[in-house]
Formats: sequence, C-alpha cells, structure tokens
Amino acid sequence: MTTAHRLRLLGAAADRELRRDILPYWATRAVDSEQGGFFGAIAVDGRPDPNAGKGGVLNARILWTFSAAFRHRPEPLYRQIADRAFNYLVEHFWDPEHSGLYWEVDHRGQMLLGRKQTYGQAFGIYALAEYFRATGVQEALDRANRLFDDIETRALDPVRGGYWEARGRDWQPIEDIRLSEIDLNAPFSMNNHLHLLEAYTTLTLASGEARPRARLRALLELMLDRFVDAASGHLILFFDEHWRSMSKVISYGHDIEASWLICEAAAVLGDPALEARATTAAVKMADAVLATGFDTERGGIYIERSPDGHLDTNKDWWPQAEALVGFLNAYRISGRAEHFEAAAKTWDFIDAFVIDHGAGEWFTRVSREGVPVPDLGKADFWKCPYHNARAMLETMERTRGLESTAPR
Repeated sequence: MTTAHRLRLLGAAADRELRRDILPYWATRAVDSEQGGFFGAIAVDGRPDPNAGKGGVLNARILWTFSAAFRHRPEPLYRQIADRAFNYLVEHFWDPEHSGLYWEVDHRGQMLLGRKQTYGQAFGIYALAEYFRATGVQEALDRANRLFDDIETRALDPVRGGYWEARGRDWQPIEDIRLSEIDLNAPFSMNNHLHLLEAYTTLTLASGEARPRARLRALLELMLDRFVDAASGHLILFFDEHWRSMSKVISYGHDIEASWLICEAAAVLGDPALEARATTAAVKMADAVLATGFDTERGGIYIERSPDGHLDTNKDWWPQAEALVGFLNAYRISGRAEHFEAAAKTWDFIDAFVIDHGAGEWFTRVSREGVPVPDLGKADFWKCPYHNARAMLETMERTRGLESTAPR
C-alpha cells in the first residue's frame, strides 16, 4: 500500500472518529440539562456526577472544540453546543467585578475558586477567538481581547518577559500559584506559556491586530530561547524568577505538542527566519521523543521520564492525540519515513486501545499494553474533547495536504 493511500485512509479514519464518536459523545453525555452548562465529571461508563464542580478549562475546551468543528463542518448541532458553552462561560465564569475567568464554579454555576490562573485565561482566549472565527459573534472577540489585556497588564513580568502562573481573584499576588497539585510552585512554567502561545496564535488569526501579533512573536521567541532545550530537544518545564531551571523531568506529550504548535505560530507570523527556527526545533523535538519516549513495539508515546531515569510507560489519551499531529508535522518538514510511521503506529494504538469503542470517547489512561487504568473517568477538570477532537481535525487537514506529495 502506498504512503499516499495510507494517508487517505488515516484522514478518513480521523473524520469518522470525530463525527461518529467524539463530538456525539460530548454533545449528549456532557450536557447538564438540569443545572446548565456541562457536567464537571463523567465516569468511565458514561454516568455523570451532577454535583461535581465545573472547571473553566473544561468549559473553554468544549467551546473551542465545537467552534472548531462548526467552522470545519457547519452542522447545526455543533453550533448549538458552541453557543451553550459560550453563554455559560460568559454568565458563570466571567468575573463582573475584576474581569477575567474564574477557575471553578460549583454544579449550580456559583463561584468556587475565583483565582486567575493564567493558563485558564489563555484557554478562554483560545476558545472565544475560535468561536468568533466560526460564528462572527463580535462579543466573543471583544471578550477575548479583554482577557488579552488582562494578561498583558496583570500577568506579564515586564522585566523578565515571562508570564506569572497565577494571581488572586483581584489579580493581586498569591503564594500558591501551582496549576495543579502535581506541579511545582514555580513562577514560570512551560505549560502556561505553551497554551498562551496557542491562544495568541488564534487571537491573531481572529483579530488581525498588531498587539496580539507582537506578543505572539515575543512568546514564540521565548519558547525557542528559554523552554526548548537546544541540546536535548526536550522542554524545560519550570523556571524560577531568574530563568533558572527547576525541573529535569521529560514530558513526552508536551514535547510533541509544542513541536507543532511552535510551527503553527511561526506560520501565522509569516516570518521566514522564525519559521526556519521553529521547523528545525520541531524536527529535533520529534526525534527526541522518538528516541526515548516512543513505544516502537506497540506504538504510542509514554507519559514521562523522571530525573533519575525512571520511565512511566503508561499512555494518557492526550499525548497520543498530540503525537499523531506532531509526527505528521515532522513528516511534512523532513519527508522522513520514520516520522510518518510513528504517526501511523500511534493511530493504530489509539484505535485499538485508547478509543472506547463500546461506551464511547477515549480512556484517560491505558497501560503500555493498552489495558485501561481503572477508576479514571471520561470527563473531569482536565479530561475534555480538546486534544482528541483537535487531533482529528488536524489529521484530516494534514493528510490531505501530504497526500499530493507522498510517494505513490
């Protein structure tokens, strides 16, 4: 079978998975018809927890997903869910007193945590800008621009050039700025800056304005200069306020995700020199994941490697989704067969073990062999349709573009 034919089959499989599994699951199982918005947690068998808190990140990711799906294919249901997510975000997560988005509300939509995590504001921008691109609703772009102004005036360190992790509800400094319990209490994190990068990329596309473009350029240069380790091709995850590294953990999912997001940002900026830097870094990062984080026997990528060399061989849903896109991106740049084979083998693993073909959606985590890790739900504060739906959309688009130039 030729590479061109395999690309066509991969694109068709991604289309089916998106339209027949991912989007229908979230459009039906996640909708909270009693309290509004979407359930904050859904068990592995599809049972929702009606009393779970609702995270701003989950709501924003649902908004982004159905906005992107509607822009790709204008199905009325996709617009309906996107509208629902937009309205709930504005009515329940938007802080009318201090601006910005709350981190979490309770199941009734009342504020639980009002802190202003920069990561959460970034996903608000990402979702609102995509919703504007899909629907033309001006309020969405206006609010995305307001969040952009909030971040630039209240979360940017003008001396060191990085973005602080978090502020209190009133945007004043707080002591515990961690994104989650497993993260370091560090001023600057790769994760924060990576998702600001994707948010500013989409805002630049949506608005066409000079300020987001200028800040996107600064963010991309910061990612390439600080967060991508030129020697290893891996990301540095945490820094102190003086840009001294605080972690030697290798996160394979973030490595491969960042590899294609930096290319997307550079393409939007349209600067040949930055594009050259980004594509060179992207291939090096994909190769670094292939070298020590890719399961050559079964396909898919592992979670992480600790500083002592211990390899966590479990496979979470989101790194597999990002690996599919990242390896296709590396194949587009390099033309090397091993990059396409890594993408193809990752999809085979996803299809065989990560997608729950019985109950729908994707398992949160499976073992190296593909056995689901028990008691992990289909939706929670972090588990969402954004990674896998985006990977399907990207795969559909990228395989079409690659098919015409692939060996036949």
